[in-house]
Amino acid sequence: MTTTVGPVGRSKQDLDTPALVVDIPTMERNIERMAGRIIGKGVNWRPHTKGQKIPALAYMELAAGAIGVTCAKLGEAEIMAAAGIRDILIANQIVGPQKVTRLVNLRPHADVIVAVDSAEHVRQLSEAASAKGVELRVVVEIDVGMGRCGVQPGEAAIRLAQRVADAPGLKLAGLEAWEAHCTSFLDPNEKQVCVRNSVGKLTSAADQCRQAGLPIAIVSCGGTGTYWVTAGVPGVTEIQAGGGIFNDVHYAEHYGLDHEFAMTVMTTVISRPNPNRIVVDAGKKTMSSDAAPPRPLGLEGVRSVSLSAEHGKIELDQPNTRLQVGDRLEWIVGYTDTTVLLHEELYGTRDGKVETVWPVLGRGKLR
Repeated sequence: MTTTVGPVGRSKQDLDTPALVVDIPTMERNIERMAGRIIGKGVNWRPHTKGQKIPALAYMELAAGAIGVTCAKLGEAEIMAAAGIRDILIANQIVGPQKVTRLVNLRPHADVIVAVDSAEHVRQLSEAASAKGVELRVVVEIDVGMGRCGVQPGEAAIRLAQRVADAPGLKLAGLEAWEAHCTSFLDPNEKQVCVRNSVGKLTSAADQCRQAGLPIAIVSCGGTGTYWVTAGVPGVTEIQAGGGIFNDVHYAEHYGLDHEFAMTVMTTVISRPNPNRIVVDAGKKTMSSDAAPPRPLGLEGVRSVSLSAEHGKIELDQPNTRLQVGDRLEWIVGYTDTTVLLHEELYGTRDGKVETVWPVLGRGKLR
């Protein structure tokens, strides 16, 4: 009889590659840092799970003081609800009879909130909620400068909020926005000016709605590239940032995030065609490069990194034969949001050894 030895308790260096890895103590410190910067300012934390996709990680955030989670897709919300998480914001518009039916059928299992930015959304949600006999919480999305979804602040926001408040089966919960256009300011003063001006449009819209007699309990915004500033804007009630629990090259270099790198990809060197080139068994199907290329750990003199479908190629600025075929090479993830979804499991390590293996349950939940 043959017994297969699993990875738990073994060195991460022994993992079959490519493998997605997170250092648990580092991730825990990032969670504590985010919770301290948000909850410490008297603001609720509702971390976004679009890049995490693992309910067990959401429970770690809840244990640190988060009030619930944010999801991008209905399918992600269904995964979180199936794991017992009740307070879920879908920071997106749910449209069409199939999805709206799924949404209202999720309501008995979770206190789900959904975003709207048009009267048509309100009509579809109201009809479905009324038919199901449930009450669905709704937030109106405001465009504060990103230029994607959302109604404009002012009269348009008040009118839509009033429509939600008047609609059978719906409960106006508040407003939400995403100040994504402020993320790329690396200068702290410039970032603060952008955030305060942009998020100020959201909080002003909330005040205007309240003055019109509308109940606005939730004012939700803030992502990983802005959260430490946004949490300090008066009138914000909750922050959605979630990707910072991992951190990556994109967040650090392009958004100025000062967290530790918790997530890596373990690879194997499969070719050394010459002393200036290293090829590993992981390409675009393993570690995305859309926002930033991944960064090889502990390797000096890297001139360039390029990914094809299944290969990662490193060109060195001078000959170096330290790494040989069969050796392991670990990489800091370029962008975690578009890397986690490529994997079926996440290996949680402590002191270099695998402590647990989490299935990426939200993988492929695009609907």
